[in-house]
Amino acid sequence: MRALATTLLLALTGASSLAQAETMRCGSQLVSLDDRRFEVLQKCGEPAFRDLVGYSLGPNERREYQIEEWVYGPDNGMLSILTFEGTRLRAIERRRSR
Repeated sequence: MRALATTLLLALTGASSLAQAETMRCGSQLVSLDDRRFEVLQKCGEPAFRDLVGYSLGPNERREYQIEEWVYGPDNGMLSILTFEGTRLRAIERRRSR
């Protein structure tokens, strides 16, 4: 019984880590967190909107990174909002368009 519980726990842990992987489909290509800005442009093309949100200090607080949001869509009534910190994709948010 203990072996079954351990196996179930490991399976759930693996499944939860897969559910947390953030990706967005652009045609037949996938964009993932930590992709570079130019990779997203190659895969998805120009966004409908770009907004400079502000700046953030890096983890060692010696570098300042630009924070920018790109908006794609609406696609089937959904907007995709991509947040870049510096040149890296840090967040993918999906929101119903109004």
